[in-house]
Amino acid sequence: MKIYGLKNCDTCRKALKQLPDFSLVDVRAEAVPDAVLQAAHAQFGSKLVNTRSTTWRGLSEEERAEAPLALLRAHPALMKRPLIERDGELFLGWDKSVQAALGLG
Repeated sequence: MKIYGLKNCDTCRKALKQLPDFSLVDVRAEAVPDAVLQAAHAQFGSKLVNTRSTTWRGLSEEERAEAPLALLRAHPALMKRPLIERDGELFLGWDKSVQAALGLG
């Protein structure tokens, strides 16, 4: 059971606090495993890329036009966070619906 995100991301820290049995995988230090990344892209599509991030704003038009998986491999911080993996199930973000799906609140 893992949370893929950034160790200094407030949202990831909130999720980790409520999910103490999960471990945080910092996507900058350790890449998201390719199988997980592909499954997440298949499930969430373009929602997986955070187009509101400072990383996104710093990209050129050519870079933004790249395929989402290539972008996420080159710039792991572009991934919407957190990406939560529990027993083969994937959840994206930390809103009320994700919390409810994980049995919280």
